[in-house]
Amino acid sequence: MFLPFFDALRRGGVPVSLREYLSFLEGLAAGLCTYDIDGFYYFARAAMVKDERFLDRFDRAFSEAFSGLEAITPDDVLNAVDLPEEWLRKQLEKHLTDEEKEQIEALGGFDNLMETLKKRLEEQKGRHQGGSKWIGTGGTSPFGAYGYNPEGVRIGQKESRHQRAVKVWDKREYKNLDDQVELGTRNIKVALRRLRRFAREGAPTELDLDGTIKSTAHQGYLDIKMVPERRNKINVLIFFDVGGSMDSHIKLCEELFSAARTEFKNLEYFYFHNCLYEGVWKDNRRRHTEKMNTWDVLHKYPSDYKVIFVGDATMSPYEITYAGGSVEHWNEEPGGIWLERVNQIYESCVWINPIPERHWEYTPSLQIIKQIMGERMYPLTLEGLDHAMRELSR
Repeated sequence: MFLPFFDALRRGGVPVSLREYLSFLEGLAAGLCTYDIDGFYYFARAAMVKDERFLDRFDRAFSEAFSGLEAITPDDVLNAVDLPEEWLRKQLEKHLTDEEKEQIEALGGFDNLMETLKKRLEEQKGRHQGGSKWIGTGGTSPFGAYGYNPEGVRIGQKESRHQRAVKVWDKREYKNLDDQVELGTRNIKVALRRLRRFAREGAPTELDLDGTIKSTAHQGYLDIKMVPERRNKINVLIFFDVGGSMDSHIKLCEELFSAARTEFKNLEYFYFHNCLYEGVWKDNRRRHTEKMNTWDVLHKYPSDYKVIFVGDATMSPYEITYAGGSVEHWNEEPGGIWLERVNQIYESCVWINPIPERHWEYTPSLQIIKQIMGERMYPLTLEGLDHAMRELSR
């Protein structure tokens, strides 16, 4: 009976496998969420979704499979299998205030409310708009959508406007985790966390058989030993482009910086302008007086660091390919030379670009830097960060 749900998930872009679907059915058969609608939702999500990015797609598919009440006619409801009264009572208790519960009791109680709904379904023959009795829209009847009644049963309405319906089917909490939507600090943390996860893949967590045997023989009783999980030792070095055309990307870069500082314990950062040259700095207010020699930075941090450049790579091509091309000072060596040095020292190195990827081909300087980086340039989106983290984890 859940094949339409499985089909809705696949159509909605949730990469659910047949094995996951069968595990879902096994859980239902074991009675893990009998007569618990919220438990059913969370169990289905845990069984079917293996990546945070697909939570919103799952919610849409779940709504399509189980909440399509706007397409149900009164005859369909009358002919359907009765819902356990316990379900409806639990939802009433969760979504109504004490005052609203008292109002329902004053009207005859929950039993009277559901009995009235059944009678209205039997009497009503078509769609109804407004009013205070029939099941319809925009009225004050206890049954329907887009109206108002504090003790009502909402039917066929996606969202609550007063937060006072008995049951809210479409509470989509994870919409902003889809990799096609706007970034935010929380989203970026999720994407950056993948580098930590990839770094731990293959870490032994199984039984230490030799250690267990040795310890058991020594102690005289069974002493199970497990191989400890490898600790996260990711070292990250980030270079941020600041000023000029990057001013329009300040907020996004701040979110990335904030997320990176939270997710990576061993994080070092420096600033540069347009292209990397012989000097970088930590404080933009003192960029002209407190620069650090780029060679010193490259010698200080060993080659096992993961290097990330963040910039729009938008500048005159001369700033990359010629000595003296910088717009702020006389650079003895082209910026491209410094980028090549970084790539030679650090095997794991990527460039994150806040400009949408569809615009990259129109900027010559961007194409030059992309070539120097060995095509390892990624857009500053969740999907782009995901690919970048995968590249760094190799």
